[in-house]
Amino acid sequence: MGVTAPRPIRPIATQPAGYIQLARYSSFSHLWRILAGAQQAGREVALVRGDHEETARRRIGGYTLPHAGLFIDTAPLLRELEDGFAVHPALVALLAGDPEPLRAELNTHYELKLDFTVALTAQRDFVCRPDFKFVPLAAGLSDLPPNLPLRSRRFGRDEVNMLLLRACGMA
Repeated sequence: MGVTAPRPIRPIATQPAGYIQLARYSSFSHLWRILAGAQQAGREVALVRGDHEETARRRIGGYTLPHAGLFIDTAPLLRELEDGFAVHPALVALLAGDPEPLRAELNTHYELKLDFTVALTAQRDFVCRPDFKFVPLAAGLSDLPPNLPLRSRRFGRDEVNMLLLRACGMA
């Protein structure tokens, strides 16, 4: 969304699946402040594929949290390791019930990439679909297998809202 891009003025019909409600009875000005804050903070603000430029939905990307190993969701990782064991000291420790070596590995060689898709519905609900995943700081730094499901835990509505505001330089 550049300087000459029109402001989104057409709300989406309903809250899509996978979105969480961050505010009720919100306004276009709130959406515009979020998008302007994201741009000023250096985030990537883009149309969602298939949307018209007037549609009140945008994707905000480019915000990362370093040292976020605490937020790893170990359940999918444990299921993956049961099906196909991968040898790594942090994964062996995880299987033994100790997640700390994995968290330390993530803190050292990964960051949590936070992408948000924000929208305003016709009912004036401000909604967001968070997309959080661990990404390596640089290829080859970590010797964790690259196909592991390194997902973050689920965040509550207030946590997602605070992270969105931080990503947009508003908190």
